Amino acid sequence: MEPSLYIIKGIILLDNDGNRIMGKYYDYSSAKEKGEFEKKLFNKTYKANGEIIMIDGLTIVYRSIVDLHFYVIGSTNENEVILVSVLNCFYDTISMILKRGVEKKSLIEYMDTCTLALDEICDSGIILEIDPMAVLHRVSIRDNDLPLGEQTLFDVFKMAKDQLKSNFR
Repeated sequence: MEPSLYIIKGIILLDNDGNRIMGKYYDYSSAKEKGEFEKKLFNKTYKANGEIIMIDGLTIVYRSIVDLHFYVIGSTNENEVILVSVLNCFYDTISMILKRGVEKKSLIEYMDTCTLALDEICDSGIILEIDPMAVLHRVSIRDNDLPLGEQTLFDVFKMAKDQLKSNFR
């Protein structure tokens, strides 16, 4: 088989019920296929203590933390060490973004930044970065650095909320 840059087939993050919180697939075409695959994957890995599994001709490395399950999917020909490097980068970046702890509630609060981080790690199945600090640096934009006119309405409300909190402390 010829070498290819398209190593990653998908990166997904499931909750404790097996529902997708976020993820990117670079192979599956329909939502039904994705859902069926996620159910099968979750059922086989939910109580397992391993780090790697093969399902449907795919090599999957995974990690479970609190109420989140991180998965990186590659073909059977891919090097597991590379897949684990991507998984570690994804997890480490998410944990640095979610300073209070890696849990579903915090992840949903910072979903926009976490999605950007996922896009910085892998694009169309090609690994772009495996250094979590480099990914974090690319996705973190301090609110004070952006002019008020370039901030979204959500950013302006968040900044106002933070200022009110600091005034009442």
